[in-house]
Amino acid sequence: MDLSNLKPAKGSTKKCKRIGRGQGSGRGGTSTRGNKGAQSRSGYSRKLAFEGGQMPLIRRIPKFGFTNFNRVEYSGINIDTLQKLAEAKSLSVIDINVLIDNGLASKNDLIKILGRGALTIKLDVTAHAFSATAIKIIEAQGGTATKL
Repeated sequence: MDLSNLKPAKGSTKKCKRIGRGQGSGRGGTSTRGNKGAQSRSGYSRKLAFEGGQMPLIRRIPKFGFTNFNRVEYSGINIDTLQKLAEAKSLSVIDINVLIDNGLASKNDLIKILGRGALTIKLDVTAHAFSATAIKIIEAQGGTATKL
């Protein structure tokens, strides 16, 4: 056996129905397209939201606002969450890898530390951004807040 005598398995391929090749074929005339109208013409393709001439849903619904494509989306983590994590794992340094390993963030997230809660231990925290209250709380305990 070689490439010159390969062919499909028996019964796996069918001949296509040749539509529009005269009346004797049984599929001549309108060629299964019905009578007249846009859908019977060659080159017809229905628009994506076309609803038979009715005003499409996408045009009926009011639109407002805009999406700022320059927005930087942060994943927020509060001080009380860091406190619990540090107590449970007995940590003094918290960086992005620690947060990812403990399921608080995914690897592509930008992380912002937020100021809800209280801190009772000294922590050295590294993240992409910090709120002003979070920096105050961390530095009040003698820790450091390092931005990446």
